[in-house]
This record gives sequence, structure tokens and C-alpha cells, in this order.
Amino acid sequence: AERHVTVVPEIEMPGHCQAALASYPELSCTGAVGAVGNRWGVVRDVYCAGSEEVFEFLTGVLEETLAMFPSEFIHIGGDECPKDRWKACPKCQARIKSEGLKDENELQSWFIKRIDAWLTERGRRLVGWDEILEGGLAKGATVQSWRGMNGALIAARAGHDVVSSPTSHCYLDYDHVAIPLAKTYSFDPVPPELTREEGAHVLGLEGNVWGEWTPTDRVEQQTWPRLCAVAEIGWSRKDARDETDFLGRMKTHYGRLDALGVRYFVPTPRCVTKGRVFTDEMSVVLDNPLGRGVIRYTLDGSEPNSESLIYEGPFTLTESTTVKARLFAPGGRSNLPVRAEGIAGPARARSVVGSDRDVVEYTFRRQALHASVREDLLYLPGIWWMLYDSGDTYWETLPDFRSLSIVASGSAETISTAVSPKGDNFGLVFYGYMRVPESGAYTASLHSDDGSRLWIGDDLVVDNDGLHAPRTRTGDVLLEQGLHPIRVEFIQAGGAVDLAVSWTGPGIGEEGVSYFHRGW
Repeated sequence: AERHVTVVPEIEMPGHCQAALASYPELSCTGAVGAVGNRWGVVRDVYCAGSEEVFEFLTGVLEETLAMFPSEFIHIGGDECPKDRWKACPKCQARIKSEGLKDENELQSWFIKRIDAWLTERGRRLVGWDEILEGGLAKGATVQSWRGMNGALIAARAGHDVVSSPTSHCYLDYDHVAIPLAKTYSFDPVPPELTREEGAHVLGLEGNVWGEWTPTDRVEQQTWPRLCAVAEIGWSRKDARDETDFLGRMKTHYGRLDALGVRYFVPTPRCVTKGRVFTDEMSVVLDNPLGRGVIRYTLDGSEPNSESLIYEGPFTLTESTTVKARLFAPGGRSNLPVRAEGIAGPARARSVVGSDRDVVEYTFRRQALHASVREDLLYLPGIWWMLYDSGDTYWETLPDFRSLSIVASGSAETISTAVSPKGDNFGLVFYGYMRVPESGAYTASLHSDDGSRLWIGDDLVVDNDGLHAPRTRTGDVLLEQGLHPIRVEFIQAGGAVDLAVSWTGPGIGEEGVSYFHRGW
């Protein structure tokens, strides 16, 4: 209070409660919950909504919470609550019947409304993640929108207050390549679709730092300088914000952070060369976004260190080469162990937590044009998709789909998750042909949450595999005019669901490319 900071506690319910259920298994639907989890994940065991003992327990916990935290707002989570146990639980099914509820979504809504009423009687206000919209919203609830901004739109239009914190811009535990400083700064917490009156329901935004992905010694590195962007967009009007001006002021502000001893993220060097494939030679241009320090790089695959070449200007490649670059701040400081590799901006870059170095890797390939396939066959519009179910297993990387059974299939106009079921634990494979309007170099952008890969023929063009937050990877390929076989694989294993493919290159307009298939 002395620092004018309000601490809002979050007591998770009805899901994300594995630790509580491990200690009090009688509060679950089965009464047989295992040990406390030692890794992140969405767990099927949740509080039993049909048990009065659960509500006695939770209100007891909340009584103690209210005594410790004077905050008007009390966060109860409400997110990522699987309904599997409720569907098979006699007590939960009896609750659905006795309360006249339609299904398990309405059961969760009833659960949240009961807690909301309890908090309201005590002069507090409930906050929950946007899943609390499902099945009907509690009367006084405030919605925290994290799966994009659709939850914010729905809640504000219904007269409910909103906190904006979508994964796409506000999750500061995501790596700085997935959500760079400029992307955070571009976020508007008040959706432009809202009227002036509806927009007044947006209380503000939050920069989220989740500890399960952020070791203590790296919290400052994940938080800064993006927290500067969160602060400015929260305290200023959108029409008063200017990204170029902000990034220019940050070059001065880095000096202030240095003086305060803040171990901020040292930006990785950027490659401003367009494309990464060439036929004869390629001029490589690197940029220093910090405005200070030096870039050191290698061309032989080794990791850059304090003795590596200093970047002093553009250099030319005549053979396929991997350029590894690292930015050293004044005094020689670099980031704590986080590795970046792949494509950043027009070239490739990806952050992987837990590796040995903080390096940006740019792979440039000398290659010939990919030949197109014959067009005198029957091609149907759209791309063919195949759906796979992983069951109770969370795929951490893309499986060998060829060894798995197809659950469903069909054709779609474009590559997206629109054809997928709601929920987790599934995979999609898209296969067909794309029409290339002119011969030349093309860039594929593959955006996904979770893992994905894109092939042209047998050539892996973009690798975005693994469990990760929404992120975009790009890859370049030389293509002859005509039809080219394309394959995209995708897995979903919890949290947000996202998949999109876009192309840039000669002859491609706003409408993008056309896809075809041969009717498998």
C-alpha cells in the first residue's frame, strides 16, 4: 500500500488444483489422485462440482486469503478445466440435474457463480480467465482475456469489466523472439471494435510472467525491457504512442537500467537481408538494435565468443553458409543461457530455453529452382486435411503420422485449425499443391501453437516443431512457376490453438496462394 501497489491473489478452481487434490483426494471426483505434479500441464483431475465438501474447503481457503489480501479483486482462475471427470462422476451429474443445468459447461458456470456470490457478500470482486465465459458469466465477474481478445470483446459488450493479457503480446515468459519488444508495444488493450462506452470496461492490461517456464535467475531478463512497453501502453492513449520514438528512447533507457543493475534482455542481432536462398551470391547485413556494444559472428558453425569476428559492415556469401551472431553489451555482458536459432524478421531465429549459448543463427542456402509438377491431371480446389487423435498422450513433438490412424479427413480452402475439434490432444496433416505464379524466391511464414512443419516436396522449408507459445517461423525456397506439392503437419497439446500459413514472393497479392488436391 505504501508503494501504491495492489497485490491480487489467484486461487485456482475448479481446475489446475493437482497439488490440493494430492493432499485432499476426497475433493476429486474419483478420490484417487496421484502425487503433486512436477511439470506444467492440463490435468483431468479437478475439484468435484457435485461435492459440498469442496465448497466448504474452498471458502475456507478464501477466508484465509481475504484476511491476508485487502485487494478488491480476487482471482479464481477458472481456466483449462477438462470436463472428463465431471462427465463420469455421479455426484456431478446429480448436480447438473438438480440445478437444471444443460451440460458440464453450465456446471462450471454454476461453480464460478457460486464462488462469485460468496465473494460479493464479502465486498470483493471475482476475476477469472476467459474460460469463465463458457456456460454463462457470473453477474459481477471480471474477465481476464488471454486466448486472444475475443473474450474481452464478449465480456465488455455484456457490461463486464475486462483485463487484457493475450498470449500474443503480453506473456513475458515467452521468449523475446516470439514476442519482441516492438510487438508488445504495438498492443492496444482496448479493442477498436468496442464503442466508447464498452471500451470503458477495459480496466487495463497485465504483463504475465509464469514461473514454471522462468527460472528465478532469468526473471529480470524475461521481464525487461518489455515491461517498459507494457507500462507505456497502459498509461498512454493509443494516438499518442509511436513505436519508432519509443525504441529510440529505449536506447537511452537501457543506460538507466544498467545504472540500476537490471539484467535486461540484450537484443539479439537482426539480419535485415531479405531472404535466405540465392543462386549466385548473397550480401548479408546485420543490425544492432541495442545501439551500443558489438556484434560478433562466425561462418564455420562455431559459437560466437569474445574472440570472434566483429561485424563492421555487409559481407558476401557465395556458398551455403550458417552465420551465427551474438550481441555483446558494453562491458561484454550477454544474456543468461537462452539460445536463438532460425529466422528473425526476414531471416530465421528461434529461442530455445536451456541451451548453452545466446546466439542467433542465420542459414543461407545456395540452391536451384524447385521444378514444378505436371498439370495435365485432375486437380480439385482446396487442400486435403487429415485429423489424428493422440488420446491421453500429449505429443511433445510431431509424431510419424504415417503410422497412425486417420480419425477424419476432408478438404478445406486454406490451412488452419478451423477443421479441428475443440479441445486438446490432436494432430492435423494438410497435403496438396500450391500454385506459384512466377519463378523466383518465396518466403513461407508458419505460425502455430503448438508444433508444426512445412515441406515443399521433400524439402523441409519451415521447422516450428515442439511445445511452444504462439510463434512464427519463416523459410525461403526457390520455386519454378506452376504447381508444387506442399505438406503441413501440426500438433495441439494444451492451451491456445493456432495455425496459419502465408506466403510472400513474386506475383502473390493480398489474396495469397491457391491450393489444390487430387481427392484422396
